[in-house]
Amino acid sequence: MPGRRLPPLSALRAFEAAARLRSFKRAGQELSVTPTAISHQVRALEEHIGLRLFERQTRRVALTAAAERLFPVLRDGFDAFAEAVEALRAPPQRRALTLSATLSFTAKWLVPRMASFRQACPDLDLRLHASDDPVDLHAGLADAAIRYGRGPFPGLEAEPLIENRFAPVCSPRLSLRQPRDLHENMLLHSEWRHPTADTPTWRLWRERAGLAELAGLDVDAGLRFTDESHAIQAAIAGHGVALLSLALVADDLASGALVQPFGPALDGYPHWFVRAPGVEPAGLAALRDWLRAQAAVGPADAI
Repeated sequence: MPGRRLPPLSALRAFEAAARLRSFKRAGQELSVTPTAISHQVRALEEHIGLRLFERQTRRVALTAAAERLFPVLRDGFDAFAEAVEALRAPPQRRALTLSATLSFTAKWLVPRMASFRQACPDLDLRLHASDDPVDLHAGLADAAIRYGRGPFPGLEAEPLIENRFAPVCSPRLSLRQPRDLHENMLLHSEWRHPTADTPTWRLWRERAGLAELAGLDVDAGLRFTDESHAIQAAIAGHGVALLSLALVADDLASGALVQPFGPALDGYPHWFVRAPGVEPAGLAALRDWLRAQAAVGPADAI
């Protein structure tokens, strides 16, 4: 097959741009060269094919009949080149992270804030690993985790994210006004896996409240849940009064689905952001910054 006898590509590009824009000056701006350079390239093309391509006019150029035939072929060809090259480009690699947290924290704190996360980190894909069993961060089963506890966590880097206080909350439909009203309502309990003397329970709350009218309150009776998010839903449904983390029900308190009818509030442990030391996958700093910002803002509906 005989070789193609084509003019220089630079001359063809200069002609196509000048013909499309009807201006040597604007063609030069598009190709980052001077109008004189465009003129020289066009003249070289004219000499190569032996035909005039432009009628030089004041402040503009007009295409000759030969240019009218050549221009659409070159325009479509350059468009096809651009589409082919763009199709070959490797799609940008998206960053992906796994964040582990308890079932209740995932459901009540993380999930309502996912719209904010997508807006703040559009190039980061987040996988939420919800489990009440601590995930092995050293084994790479998650890139980071949110953990509740006293801290520190041996072998992990940790920073406090959210302070916790626990107080009685219930549906406003129950119309609780004062602690003695607890005698007439069911107590809802969240079962802690590893309770300590400081674990926020109804027994500890009654002790800290120190109120005579609570002396006969049966703090062991009521409805029990192994998942704190289920206790929250039971409280919202009006099934009783729960002693809950005010951080986890902040959205429900803000919306009026729950109320805190009285105190006192018990101090709990913080929720911590934890990760394996020396491990900093791409996007982890952005995730940590977003979590910090959300913890500072408050309820999700206030964002």
